[in-house]
Amino acid sequence: MNLETWELLSYVVTVVGLPLAIAVFVYEQRKERDNEEEAVYQLLSDNYQDFLKTALEHSELRLFSSEQTPSLSAEQRERMLIIFSMLVSLFERAYLLLYEPDMSARQLRLWQSWQDYMLEWCARADFRDALPQLLRGENAEFAAYLTALTAGRHATEG
Repeated sequence: MNLETWELLSYVVTVVGLPLAIAVFVYEQRKERDNEEEAVYQLLSDNYQDFLKTALEHSELRLFSSEQTPSLSAEQRERMLIIFSMLVSLFERAYLLLYEPDMSARQLRLWQSWQDYMLEWCARADFRDALPQLLRGENAEFAAYLTALTAGRHATEG
């Protein structure tokens, strides 16, 4: 091989190889970011399943009823408040990790499942009544978001 052949090959590598390497790198980075988002979503979903088990263990509180639970003792009210506090903490974590003002279609799909959970709980009278107390000290943007959902303003535009 002579010098001209080497020079031609170096041009081919520069023109074809370098852009191809950059494209592969960008693709791998995007794929890795998607995998990380999926792992975060899965971990949050597992935490929500654990929360549901906790709620089921306290079925006497009627946590899945949309009506307010009548005549609870002081201890039952305190347990309900603690369980609701756990839920709000989980919702805040989901908000901070998944919600973005300008989400892709994939991110929006993941977020909307959490928004659906929030809407279900905001429809519960006991949860709505406790919400001002539960949101004290929470992230201000999250508190505003959940308050808007409670008031019926669905912030689905991402």
